[in-house]
Amino acid sequence: MKRESVKVAVTGAAGQIGYAILFRLASGEIFGHNTKVSLHLLEITPALKALEGVVMELDDCAFPLLDNVVVTDKPETAFEGVNWALLIGSKPRSKGMERGDLIRENGPIFVGQGNALNKAAADARVLVVGNPANTNCLIAMHNSDLPNDRFGAMTRLDQNRAYAQLAQKAGVSVTAVSNVTIWGNHSATQYPDAENANINGKPAMEVITDHAWLRGDFISSVQKRGAAIIEARGFSSAASAASAALDHVQSFETKTPAGHWFSAGVPSDGSYGIQKGLIFSLPIASDGQGGYEVIQGLSWSDFAREKVAITEAELQEEKEVVADLLS
Repeated sequence: MKRESVKVAVTGAAGQIGYAILFRLASGEIFGHNTKVSLHLLEITPALKALEGVVMELDDCAFPLLDNVVVTDKPETAFEGVNWALLIGSKPRSKGMERGDLIRENGPIFVGQGNALNKAAADARVLVVGNPANTNCLIAMHNSDLPNDRFGAMTRLDQNRAYAQLAQKAGVSVTAVSNVTIWGNHSATQYPDAENANINGKPAMEVITDHAWLRGDFISSVQKRGAAIIEARGFSSAASAASAALDHVQSFETKTPAGHWFSAGVPSDGSYGIQKGLIFSLPIASDGQGGYEVIQGLSWSDFAREKVAITEAELQEEKEVVADLLS
């Protein structure tokens, strides 16, 4: 999609992911070098001072395409007229906190942001990055007047992680890997699908003959990669999450090549027997004009079917936890 100008809202803009994403948005890399970019940056009030410092750095880069920067602690102001809303900010999980508690803590934030998204442009698309991303997305969607198909949760980071794992195992570049689908939730129950993936145009299951690895360590390493990074780095994924969010944006802004697809958490339309309305990661092809379709006809082994059922059940449970917020 070619645009003369684009307005992008980023929540949690002073955080690590926000810091990693803003300069690439402002540079022209994502929307093209003929598209002016306005950034609408949202933060909680105590973080506004830090955000002012980030804006100073944006100014100091002298990006020729950076048209305007709005700094605010009010969602209605941040989302006014935006074409993309990247919802990165969310309350992190603290020590000893159960996932259900985290969902309840974040729920009201995304109720408010869903309401505020009514201020966005008619063509606005929303990407929820803040965890638990699928259910936060569900809450925002149910509390907004934007069409449901404008909402998505990020599973592109999981897809990218899967690409890297397969490429390393096969001894090839990541460019040789295609059509890895992430099914379900952006959580440890997600199912990274190698059975329908290709490596150099051949089925991944033929190229990588270690099927025990494909059905064992490959899946668990993708599912638990975030925890492994925290263990090694002391902080959660930031630059890789930012890069994946931008990949998601670009995939919706450009037409998906025939025979290819990417993964995104979108409202289920019942494809593959998934409960309608859940925000479920599926194989997606974009028309490059803001629309998309779910790729049909991918096959599941009994193994895959069992894995998908597990992640669907988790999302159904999460939906029940926030049922009262789904107005």
